[in-house]
Amino acid sequence: MEKLMLIDGNSILNRAFYGLQGPRMLTAADGLHTNAIYAFLNILNKYLAEEEPQYICVAFDLRAPTFRHREFDGYKAHRKGMPPELAEQVPYTKEILDAMNIKRLEVEGYEADDIIGSVSKCAEERKMQVVIVTGDRDSLQLASENTRIIIPVTRAGRTETEHFDAAAVFGRYGVTPAQLIDVKALMGDKSDNIPGVPGIGEKTALELIQEYGTLEGVYENLEKISRKAVREKLEANRDLAFMSRRLAAIERNVPGLCPLDELKRKEIDRDRLYRLFTRLGFKSMIEKFGLDMSGRIETARAEVPEFITVDDPIALAGLAASMAEAKEVSICHLLDHTDRFGTRLSGIAFSWAGKNAYVNIGTGISEDQFLDVFGDFFADAGIGKYGHGLKNLIVYLKHKGVPFEGLRFDTIIGAYILDPSRSSYALSDLSQMYLGSTFEPVEDLSGKGKNSTAYWQLPAEQVAPVAVMHSGSIIRIADAIREQIKANGQEKLCFEIEMPLIEVLADMEYRGFRVNREGLEEYAARLDERIGTAERDIYRLAGETFNINSPKQLGAILFEKLGLPVIKRTKTGYSTDAEVLDQLAGEHEIVSRILEYRQLIKLKTTYADGLLNMINPATGRIHSSFNQTVTATGRISSTEPNLQNIPVRLEMGREIRKVFVPENEKFLLTDADYSQIELRVLAHIAGDENMQAAFRNNEDIHTATAVSVFRVPKDQVTPLMRSRAKAVNFGIVYGIGDFSLSRDLGITRKQARQYIDDYLERYPGVKAYMHDVVEFGRQHGYVETIFGRRRYLPELKSSNFNTRSFGERVAMNMPIQGTAADIIKIAMVNVYKELRARKMISALILQVHDELIVETSVDEKEEVEKILRECMENAVRLDVPLVAEVRTGSSWYETK
Repeated sequence: MEKLMLIDGNSILNRAFYGLQGPRMLTAADGLHTNAIYAFLNILNKYLAEEEPQYICVAFDLRAPTFRHREFDGYKAHRKGMPPELAEQVPYTKEILDAMNIKRLEVEGYEADDIIGSVSKCAEERKMQVVIVTGDRDSLQLASENTRIIIPVTRAGRTETEHFDAAAVFGRYGVTPAQLIDVKALMGDKSDNIPGVPGIGEKTALELIQEYGTLEGVYENLEKISRKAVREKLEANRDLAFMSRRLAAIERNVPGLCPLDELKRKEIDRDRLYRLFTRLGFKSMIEKFGLDMSGRIETARAEVPEFITVDDPIALAGLAASMAEAKEVSICHLLDHTDRFGTRLSGIAFSWAGKNAYVNIGTGISEDQFLDVFGDFFADAGIGKYGHGLKNLIVYLKHKGVPFEGLRFDTIIGAYILDPSRSSYALSDLSQMYLGSTFEPVEDLSGKGKNSTAYWQLPAEQVAPVAVMHSGSIIRIADAIREQIKANGQEKLCFEIEMPLIEVLADMEYRGFRVNREGLEEYAARLDERIGTAERDIYRLAGETFNINSPKQLGAILFEKLGLPVIKRTKTGYSTDAEVLDQLAGEHEIVSRILEYRQLIKLKTTYADGLLNMINPATGRIHSSFNQTVTATGRISSTEPNLQNIPVRLEMGREIRKVFVPENEKFLLTDADYSQIELRVLAHIAGDENMQAAFRNNEDIHTATAVSVFRVPKDQVTPLMRSRAKAVNFGIVYGIGDFSLSRDLGITRKQARQYIDDYLERYPGVKAYMHDVVEFGRQHGYVETIFGRRRYLPELKSSNFNTRSFGERVAMNMPIQGTAADIIKIAMVNVYKELRARKMISALILQVHDELIVETSVDEKEEVEKILRECMENAVRLDVPLVAEVRTGSSWYETK
């Protein structure tokens, strides 16, 4: 018997997203979240292997209203929108399915369930075996003798499965699959906002349908129902019950679906799939799908140039002498981690004027000997230095007290400017792209993970040729990249912003941020006390002790003992995730305490304990890594730890900033923060006269917006109005729609649409910008910042509505967010240069979004504040003023 597999794309993606999360959610090199895509593919591969279907189809919902919304305006009205971290993964998931030649079905006015129900009905009529993969138990009504429902549950990347045919449904619920529709008509469904009969729960609904067979049977036998309260509820809500059944029933006659023969499995598009997996950084998927392209890419193998290996002090001195007159030198440095906080230089290759050399450090030449001889070379600004990832070398040299001058070009940064969406900036990949030849990546020599080998442990004859291949190709690759940068008009972005920023970030990493260890330990202890108090409150409200971190035990307390309404279920019982608890917050005091408990646990584990482990014992400071090539918008990111993600919303979270302090009493911290920089950039780019006037007149932009949106005089704008206007202001920047705005503000979509329309009426230039920038993106294939930073958007030409909509939102937002990122980078470079030029003790130590922090000498306080304000406010000339708010305090907390 032929087999058809039907997959509920939205449901499985949602399960995949929440099933594979953690403190370090999977992301591609450009910051795109990929955890849902990765887990979705694992689920897909699992069931393809287990079920071996001859036909397959994935159904998706569209954002357009369905016939159920027309039936009942409140249908799914309270549901939160898709998290942006998940939404950005949907287009790529669909593109992967297309590359796999798996048919996708989407029908306006219908949900994925309806498509699946209709296709499965056709398949059953053709005597096919049907397997439905979904996370939605609503689909159990489709189970039959030949249709089996598979419900996967994903946790930490592992997938477990429940199977339901008609017999299994009856075994679990005591009713047939078709009768489940009538059960839901009575009990309703809080997750879909199907009302049902108020006061009738699952147990009573099942008993009634088991007794009377159908919803009609229940109402035909009302006089036989002994419980008066139940009977009265049914009598009072007859219309609601039958409406709820219409909402709950899956439509099995969706029009316009393709013939079943179009769902036959086909060969995958290997080239396209390889490119997608490479873009997403899915090396394991490339292997799993057998997409090794090495034999299919016609790329020449680069030849190893002639070189010398230097491994004794005399030869080292001779090398330094021969390089003294060089004008340009390219460098390939090999750094090994000695421990969690330290690095050692194990080898370095130089290429200059057609010559190449590799210095083997650690045997005949020590690190100190090398640095003594080559210190002058690194400090000589007259020798132009080229490299690939030079920031790490500069940080290493700073720790050794060796200055680095003369940075000309870093090929990682150059390649990032040209294409910020690349999944890899490995030099071997860039060589293949720009020189038409490739070579072994130097990183492959040491390997990865537990089986990795330090460079210093490898024989020089193995390392030297590879290192020299790298150094010998860097200048040629740099020349090719610079030519393209010039053609694109990106020279200012490259040479005045990104390249100078390398040294700034290196200095910030080297200096780090002082942390008061005792204060952090006290903070952790206070968190423990708060956690203990929250635990005791929860136990008191529950009437017993239990494992709060166990979803099974927590579910039993909330939904069985306390009788709270069930929102959704998992394989092992009740769901108690954050979304569920947020919906239940008003039902019982215990829910808010559980939410608080979870927040406190996260603060303790992620921040208090996590930061303690990150303090370098030698410096007493945290030395975060600042990344220049991760985000597609140009924003700087930080890792190990991510200081840009320090909590700010909860007071207990904000208090962690108290432990970030200057070195000693001779220093303070000065914080400078741009005021509403993205809105100011929007006013400039859009050329909107009303918005520009508000900023020039130093008006509160959110109050000005509220005046227009709510049509009230300025003195009658309430705090709530201003708050909602603020949500509209920033929402517009991110391409927000009425659905998301209604969810954020807790208002109807109609109200949200009116807010947006009134906003665009007030700021017509913004409306024109939103249209024009999308059209520019369609015509040119990219959008750009005012400094020429580009983001390529193939999504704008997609035939898929959701993919195209995603591209449009990015097109509207990227020039604004990217320009703001460029401006803060310009300010960083200027502040750094000014502090150095004046030979000041004070130093820039952190950048967080639109905020700069300087560790300030007490004697230089006024001068630092002036430098920050002037460098930030004069970073670029816009049609509206840039404003920086500057504050100084004895801790990061005091500066806010």
